Amino acid sequence: MSIKENLKHIKQQIGDRACLVAVSKTKPNEDILEAYEVGQRIFGENKVQELTSKYESLPKDIEWHMIGHLQTNKVKYIAPFVALIHGVDSEKLLKTIDKEGSKNNRKIPCLLQVHIAEEESKFGFSKEELLEMVNEGVLDNLSNVVIKGLMGMATYTDDEAQIRKEFASLSDLFQQLKNGVFAKNDDFTEISMGMSGDFLLAIEEGSTMVRVGSSIFGVRNYQK
Repeated sequence: MSIKENLKHIKQQIGDRACLVAVSKTKPNEDILEAYEVGQRIFGENKVQELTSKYESLPKDIEWHMIGHLQTNKVKYIAPFVALIHGVDSEKLLKTIDKEGSKNNRKIPCLLQVHIAEEESKFGFSKEELLEMVNEGVLDNLSNVVIKGLMGMATYTDDEAQIRKEFASLSDLFQQLKNGVFAKNDDFTEISMGMSGDFLLAIEEGSTMVRVGSSIFGVRNYQK
């Protein structure tokens, strides 16, 4: 199937239950434009250099999401335009984003990444670290960051029960925060979880935003 057909099929599966982020990392501009032509406007990239070059060369009404691990020294390159940073996984990164937001006179939308998988390779706050940070009032001093919600990645496994359990744990934490420190915060609305292999499970467990790449664009192009 073509990119257009893949996209149509996935949108039919999702309906209006979640926002679709088309993960375009390693994909050429013509593939992104094919998705753009059928109405897709939200794209996700995981490398800053690739993200900035695509932002410069593609239509300006595209909403670019940074979905990969972000190093503090790279924040300045995307701060002027990024629509959402999914993987904020440390207090240091959060403070850097706030500083760069201030320089660009804008509030940068962010998701706090929580480590929900059993794999060691995934980034993110532990539940305890996150609760400690928000309860200490760290976020109160950041005027150029908007915390939109949480992000998490499930273990890479065929065990559906385990994936569900991990997604459910993120949803539970989101509700705990929404009922607590974010109770009066109307911006705190998003749970970004679910990728090509598990996005329907994620939606069932409360995801509001799914990151789908290979099911739209085909297998990733790994650059040497």
